[in-house]
Amino acid sequence: MSDTTGTYQPPSRPASTLKQRHIIMIALGGAIGAGLFVGSSAAIAAAGPAVLLAFVAVGLVVMLVMRMLGEMVTASPGKGSFVAYVRLAHGDGAAFTTGWLYWFFWLVALGSEAIAGAILLHDWINLPVWLLAMALIVALNLINLAAVHIFGECEFWLSLVKVISIVLFIMAGTLYVAHVFGPGVQIPRNVLGHGGLFPHGAAAVISIIPTVLFTMIGSEIATVAAGESAEPARNVAHVTRSLGTRIVLFYSLSIALILMIVPWSDIVPGHSPFVAAMQAMGIPGAGACMQVVVLTAVLSCMNSSLYITSRILAELARHGDAPAVLHHYGRQHTPVNAIMANSLAGAVVAFASILAPGTVFAFLLSCSGGVILLVYSLIVTSYMVLRRRMADTGQAACFRLPFFPAVNLLTLGGVMVIFVAMLLNASQRMTAMASLGTTLFFIVIHAVRNRMHPKA
Repeated sequence: MSDTTGTYQPPSRPASTLKQRHIIMIALGGAIGAGLFVGSSAAIAAAGPAVLLAFVAVGLVVMLVMRMLGEMVTASPGKGSFVAYVRLAHGDGAAFTTGWLYWFFWLVALGSEAIAGAILLHDWINLPVWLLAMALIVALNLINLAAVHIFGECEFWLSLVKVISIVLFIMAGTLYVAHVFGPGVQIPRNVLGHGGLFPHGAAAVISIIPTVLFTMIGSEIATVAAGESAEPARNVAHVTRSLGTRIVLFYSLSIALILMIVPWSDIVPGHSPFVAAMQAMGIPGAGACMQVVVLTAVLSCMNSSLYITSRILAELARHGDAPAVLHHYGRQHTPVNAIMANSLAGAVVAFASILAPGTVFAFLLSCSGGVILLVYSLIVTSYMVLRRRMADTGQAACFRLPFFPAVNLLTLGGVMVIFVAMLLNASQRMTAMASLGTTLFFIVIHAVRNRMHPKA
């Protein structure tokens, strides 16, 4: 229930909640997915060594968005997900649209990752891909239906595998380029000897920015998970202060080492650049090791997708923006109906990718691909509104982001640049337009709904 201060807690908060180590790993795991281990190959092949500039720039944008979100939660804890802060700043209409867009984005991710995981498992288990995909969804559904600390523990270990893998890769790569082991490598030739820093021009760097962004999305899940911890404000503050730096370091150091070890022209889109670098270093079993890591990343993404979609859906239901039945919490203090509904919807998306990959599934991917940009934009503008509002009432002590509002406007400009880059890129233009259509769809739904059933 909501009290007079607007603070909300799930019914009968359980004694066993998420711990700080869970929150940290959920945040890192959300941002480190298969996109880094495999998807980054397309960005490297498209932009060459200059891809590193794109990763650093996008990492800074994500870091600033997370910092803003963390300060809003710290200033006014216990409201719910970031959608609650959009509601505080911009009203019910913006919150309705933001919540459903974010839910849709992660729902499509759930279905597509289920198929990706099933394809990986198919190499080891000789069962139909659709059956393996359903088995993965059912397994993660059971994890999410259990007590929240069980979800947190599973996500902790899944994320830990990814983090340890990156740390070990960075350590091995650093020793290799320092000529501590191996035959040595000529860094200037690998980095600059195949067309220079910008082999395809500066425009290619701008064109890959959306691809780079989509490899980093997911860290905002931690702010939702922190709400189910014993000290939500403290945990959010701790995570958001350090998370952005860790993400930028992990991504930038990994990509920089890959570029030093392997000529960028040898990177094949769709094939892990990490495997190419490990093979160049002479590390045995590189392909098998990376297959395990990628499968872990896929399972982590599915686990987080089901978690965040269920919490967003339950929050929307609490405010009357979704069927009230979806706000039902079970004996384990988890939103049972929302989890079940999202599992079924994720299964539908997964089947669409099998039965109609070039039509229905391609349409769903296009419609969801760019909506996260609107979500990030609304987080930035919500921060600006709430910081000014609380400053007027003398309650702005928790807002410490320097150079306000210039840095906010620069961040907002960075998000807009990414969207413009999508519009200018022929391969991503349809995604940008379809995402605008999806946004308009939810805006119209809210307007029609309010006209038919106006809130008191």
